[in-house]
Amino acid sequence: MITPYQFARIVEIRTKIVSVSSFAIGTLYAIAIVGEWDPVRLVVMFLAVFAVDMGTTAFNTFFDYWKGVDRKELNREEDKVLVHQDVPPGYALIIAGGLFLLAALLGLVLAVLVAEAFGLAAALGLLATGAACMAVGFFYNGGPRPLSFTPFGELFAGGFLGGILVLLSIFVQTGRITPPSLLLAVPSTLLVASILTVNNTCDMEGDRVAGRRTLSILVGLPASRILVYAQGILAYLVLALCGLLDILPRLTLLTAALGLTQALLTYRRMHRRGYAHATKGPSMQDILAVFLVFTLAAVLPLTLRLFLPVP
Repeated sequence: MITPYQFARIVEIRTKIVSVSSFAIGTLYAIAIVGEWDPVRLVVMFLAVFAVDMGTTAFNTFFDYWKGVDRKELNREEDKVLVHQDVPPGYALIIAGGLFLLAALLGLVLAVLVAEAFGLAAALGLLATGAACMAVGFFYNGGPRPLSFTPFGELFAGGFLGGILVLLSIFVQTGRITPPSLLLAVPSTLLVASILTVNNTCDMEGDRVAGRRTLSILVGLPASRILVYAQGILAYLVLALCGLLDILPRLTLLTAALGLTQALLTYRRMHRRGYAHATKGPSMQDILAVFLVFTLAAVLPLTLRLFLPVP
């Protein structure tokens, strides 16, 4: 048996802020701006999203170990329990499969609820998109040619775990996707991609040995660092644009400015520290802090809109 600590590290529970962020932004947008929501659909979708996210990470944990990406001579992260605590890799595979099965069952329940509210076509579209999300989650590290071994890993993961999840959260509550919501989905896509860019830039040495051709390896270290900063800055600019266009409350202009200031200060610290496996822990903590502040910058104005006459 494994301990609760080992389970939490296999599913990387601390990184679930990513999926929770996209879900929260989309759901709060539907409630605060569109004015429509259903608490049952909200809870079922949240559980399904959480199960997919944890299952995806468990698959990543298994395949990184199985394919030699995580190995003792290159990996210094104590959280890699399959590597440093000799946890049997089969446990990670069982956890991943169980979580994906749970997510599939919850997805079917959610599809029934969506069909009752918006019709069969909406339910079928939800099922197709949910299946695509789960497929990307598995093939990110699974299969003969994983997405994480290509320069497109950040694009797929950022797109599905960021923007697509924001749109799905809106769709489940409203039954439609509007042009303003498409713009709202962009910042989350960019910030999720930036987290993966930091991770891959720090892991370049081990990834090369494992045969990966990530975007960071393809463009090199200097360009990868610039890409991290550009993704964050552009995300905040688009978030501010959403406030300017009244897609989000005008208060978003202020929260975006404050968030961008925090991001720039954090990027300076990350730049001085450098990007390598030895600095991966602090760098990942920093980029997750940037992501958390971004989430607050988007969510706070929407939350206040629910209770106060925020412009």
